[in-house]
Amino acid sequence: MSKDSPIGIFDSGVGGTSIWKEVHSLLPLEHTIYLADSANAPYGEKSPEEITRLSIKNTEKLLNMGCKLIIVACNTATTNSIQTLRSTYDVPFIGIEPAIKPAALQTKTKSIGILATKGTLSSALFARTSDLYSKDIKVIEVVGKGLVQEIERGNKDSVQVEAMLAELLRPMLDAGIDYLVLGCSHYPYLIPSLKKILPNHVSIIDSGMAVAKQTKLVLQSLDLLTESQQAAPEFFTNADPIILKNLLSETGENLKVSYLNF
Repeated sequence: MSKDSPIGIFDSGVGGTSIWKEVHSLLPLEHTIYLADSANAPYGEKSPEEITRLSIKNTEKLLNMGCKLIIVACNTATTNSIQTLRSTYDVPFIGIEPAIKPAALQTKTKSIGILATKGTLSSALFARTSDLYSKDIKVIEVVGKGLVQEIERGNKDSVQVEAMLAELLRPMLDAGIDYLVLGCSHYPYLIPSLKKILPNHVSIIDSGMAVAKQTKLVLQSLDLLTESQQAAPEFFTNADPIILKNLLSETGENLKVSYLNF
């Protein structure tokens, strides 16, 4: 495996670009390949078996593209599939799961909210993590029903989505949360709308920077950090590329998005 091989990233759709942005910011020399499996989004309402099948499909596509490390930029795929992926393939995997630990350690009100998909909240890995860090803390878990679909349609800033969020957050606010953990890589795109609804004392936590730092640590430990400027990032989607293009246009970079049937 070469230092100049790409980092592979996959998600159930466009949301994992929130993770890609952090990785690209921290490791700008690395060549990255992003797969948006939007044709099968959302993963959060699928069975664990189906989520694992899709995760294997995406992994094998990235391995065929020569990736040296794979980031599972999807909470649902990580919590349901990463153990299978790690035991099946001889390549390092970086997963993403809701950042319960920092919220639980820092909360003053002893009440935190987790906004995630059904697939993440019902997974065994999430249950273990939650049990480990949420002793003596009230955890309000809410399924973000419909949010991923709206983001995939390009409606992240719509009045409709803001109304959906207000309804979803009500039980959390009633419980006096002071931390909101975003348990889906699509959800950082909702932060502007969330800030309109949440009181100023409620902090929002997502896992993007933690994933980027872990990626760097793993590449360093394996002596796989690139030492030269690499090719431009590549983005592939198996649905209409326009939504992904629009999201990436916010970076200010001229990034190419291609359709790929995978």
